[in-house]
Amino acid sequence: MDSNPNKHSDSKPTKRKTGSIIIRLGKYVLAQWPLFIPAVIFTLLSNQLSLLGPSYSGAAIDAIENAGGVDFPTVWENVIMMIICYATSAVLSYVLAVIMVNMSQRIVYRMRKQVFEKLNTLPIGYFDTHATGDIISHLSYDIDTINATLSHDLVQVMTSVYTVVGSLIFMWQISRPMILIFAITVPVSILFTRYRSKKVRPLFRARSKKYGELNGYAEEMLTGMRPISAYGRQDVISRRFQKRNEETMDAYYKAEYHAAALFPCINLINNFSISLIAIFGGVLYMLSQNGTFEEGAVFFITLGGIAKFVQYSRKFAGPINEFANILHEFQSAFSAAERVFRVLDEEPEPLDSKDAASLTDVRGLVEVDDVTFGYVPERTILKNVTVTATPGTTVAIVGPTGAGKTTIINLLMRFYDPTSGEIRIDGLPALNVKRADLRRAFTMVLQDTWLFHGTVYDNIVYGKENATRGEVEAAAHAARIDTYIESLPDGYDTVLSDDGVNISKGQRQLITIARAILSDAPMLILDEATSNVDSRTEIQIQEAMGELMKGRTCFVIAHRLSTIQNADVILVVRDGRITEKGNHDELMRLGGFYSTLYNSQFA
Repeated sequence: MDSNPNKHSDSKPTKRKTGSIIIRLGKYVLAQWPLFIPAVIFTLLSNQLSLLGPSYSGAAIDAIENAGGVDFPTVWENVIMMIICYATSAVLSYVLAVIMVNMSQRIVYRMRKQVFEKLNTLPIGYFDTHATGDIISHLSYDIDTINATLSHDLVQVMTSVYTVVGSLIFMWQISRPMILIFAITVPVSILFTRYRSKKVRPLFRARSKKYGELNGYAEEMLTGMRPISAYGRQDVISRRFQKRNEETMDAYYKAEYHAAALFPCINLINNFSISLIAIFGGVLYMLSQNGTFEEGAVFFITLGGIAKFVQYSRKFAGPINEFANILHEFQSAFSAAERVFRVLDEEPEPLDSKDAASLTDVRGLVEVDDVTFGYVPERTILKNVTVTATPGTTVAIVGPTGAGKTTIINLLMRFYDPTSGEIRIDGLPALNVKRADLRRAFTMVLQDTWLFHGTVYDNIVYGKENATRGEVEAAAHAARIDTYIESLPDGYDTVLSDDGVNISKGQRQLITIARAILSDAPMLILDEATSNVDSRTEIQIQEAMGELMKGRTCFVIAHRLSTIQNADVILVVRDGRITEKGNHDELMRLGGFYSTLYNSQFA
């Protein structure tokens, strides 16, 4: 393997204004206007009916307190109207919840689709510098967190806003002097909530980051259970996981702890306001009863009026309580949205230039002219590398680990572009041809096999979807895997599990080789392609590959020098430079690094 930048879970998040995140999330919501508009309408109707309930309750109490005796018809009329309002409001709330769940799922579907499509456009460098588990957490944990807010908390906010405004209007109509109590308690609640929000937001951002790191480590360890078991490192990785798990739980605890402290404080302030309303309302009622305030006066209030005001004050204070209670959910959702939007804002792989040429009828002439490259500016991997591969020839690349062998392949495939120098395909600068055409001109077999969940046939035909059954079987025969496939329960229709873990590593490699054989690409890249098979199978593959490599320009990276003795040109790469060049016999006569390496393998 070559020197790539170390993978990390995420870069330090850029501070985004909460307003910009709300606007971006709002665009997703408004895009679902056929559901959002009915949701708003149901919110208004449900809350309006809920707000009418206390009015009927107060009227019923005043009818009971009637000086001429209890006015039962009025009492029952108001009680029935109150029940109808609350029951209808409950039904509308249920319908609203169904609409919001449906809308949130559509938004989540669109967001996941955008993130996945964005990941497909990102350069390979992004995946070299971000842990796989962390990337997956964007598609799962982060978007699920956003979903919880959109499906539940958004309804709460919509309801809260209408309830607060409606309750304030009703209280204004009942007793204006008593509203002055909220002139003290509401500003205190708002200021305290705002203060705590600034403290809590970074904690939820840190929580999301830690979850990503934990997922990344778990994914990395689970994919390496064989070597972990072989080296007896289970206790070590368990301790390391425990440490990361503790850090994640610590981040979770800090976020939830500081968020949880908000609700009791706001509840205390609201309960204090209710107490003041009861005291002040009781004084006004007694003064109204003894004739100090006449009916219709600003300070006049009835017992039913006090009951209504208390109920409306609770409706007024309730949403503030609820908002404080779900504020930490919003903080978590904003942090998750920030991480998702950071992915969506990543620079995609640069588009082909407008005058990029199509690469057709490729002959296979590859020229690497004085190329210098480094994954990071402060570290140069390749230094002034020059290589020419004529059509149909095989170029083998050998050298110690980290010398830059795979980096040359990355540049040929334009996974990265050279810092300086030029790569040409059939005389055309690689930078001036379409990436898709260039990559289709190559077929690759890598040391790390990749098979997907599907049949053996599907995995082989992946490189040439219009291939016939006969061509697939011929490719499998050439790769010396046909006998094994036919011995499987369903032959070519046998389903492989994810990454083909239900077959041996050597068999997985043979299937990927069959996939490459099936491709009609004029150029071939083999990166340690036979490293996972036994010596006998390796000889069989080399015989088949020798025939199939004829007419193709081939680049072969190998540690087993027996596999490249017949290469037209062998390049020895050390410290990013080509130190030796020639065929096997020439390099052996030279007596340099290659001959030393060869003799050490066949001593």
